[in-house]
Amino acid sequence: MTDSSVGISAVGQDTKVVHFDSTEQMVQALGTNDEALRLIESTFVGVNLHVRGNELSITGPAVDVARTERLITEVRTLAANNTTVNPQVLRQLVAMLKDQAISSPSDVLTMNILSSRGRTIRPKTLNQRDYVEAIDRHTIVFGIGPAGTGKTYLAMAKAVQALQHKEVNRIILTRPAVEAGERLGFLPGTLSDKIDPYLRPLYDALHDMMDPDTIPRLMAAGTIEVAPLAYMRGRTLNDAFIILDEAQNTTPEQMKMFLTRLGFGSKMVVTGDVTQVDLPGGTNSGLRVVSEILEGVQDVSFRTLDASDVVRHRLVGDIVTAYSVWDENQRVSAARDHRSPRGHAGVKPAGAKPAGGAA
Repeated sequence: MTDSSVGISAVGQDTKVVHFDSTEQMVQALGTNDEALRLIESTFVGVNLHVRGNELSITGPAVDVARTERLITEVRTLAANNTTVNPQVLRQLVAMLKDQAISSPSDVLTMNILSSRGRTIRPKTLNQRDYVEAIDRHTIVFGIGPAGTGKTYLAMAKAVQALQHKEVNRIILTRPAVEAGERLGFLPGTLSDKIDPYLRPLYDALHDMMDPDTIPRLMAAGTIEVAPLAYMRGRTLNDAFIILDEAQNTTPEQMKMFLTRLGFGSKMVVTGDVTQVDLPGGTNSGLRVVSEILEGVQDVSFRTLDASDVVRHRLVGDIVTAYSVWDENQRVSAARDHRSPRGHAGVKPAGAKPAGGAA
């Protein structure tokens, strides 16, 4: 695979050519009905793309041509690694190419964690890759970010990978028994009936990553355990990969209790979103304070994901960003109101006398 420059066709204009190994590789890279081509042209409006055989020529303003060439080269690399190229992947590539710290975005998108039933689980953004690498390097990792950033899903994939590679003997998945607007005591059924629906997201992720027929057997043997956080008290968890999900709903005392369950040969991942705390009013979140408490502690890592790491529908990222902007505006407005003196901008303080000293 080689690329060649055809030269400058006009002042400020340039043309580049990207070569593909085969027609099949080109089709895989550019999408069905040239879907990728249309998306690239809409991203770089001044660029014209033309396909001829196994070559793709790029013509337009020199700066845009250089960016488009780099993007298509990354897309070609993904296709060569049998990675599906779709509009979401293209948007992720474009976002990563804007980050000068990333020399090759395709390296991020081809970092395979786990393959199950024809599906490969891998990080899809730079922050996700850093998060996954932190899990490899550290004993305790905190993944903090909004919904849809893959923090729990990737941790689950790493847990299954560790079990398959016999790095641990069991997986333990836990959540605090707190739900938005609900209390478990109000739900019908036995304790198991009350808890199982709340832990359902963890079961769903397991079914994505393992043969569903083997999960009941592994759970019956204790190789996989899914339980509320309260069930962790008094235990020492050795040779286990332990995930605490929805950690924003732990109190500081619960967070301490959980972290001190760590035994020999174990690894912990704590995930949560500090913007969605469901604890009763006035109760502090253990996830909010733990970074201050454990700052500087060796072998503990904190990784933050944000709206740019959302891998659900594109609108989810936009919604997360919109809420973040609104929250920041609310904080700024509250701080401004708190600092403003009572008698500002012509507003007379209570009891003030009118001008001229009249009573």
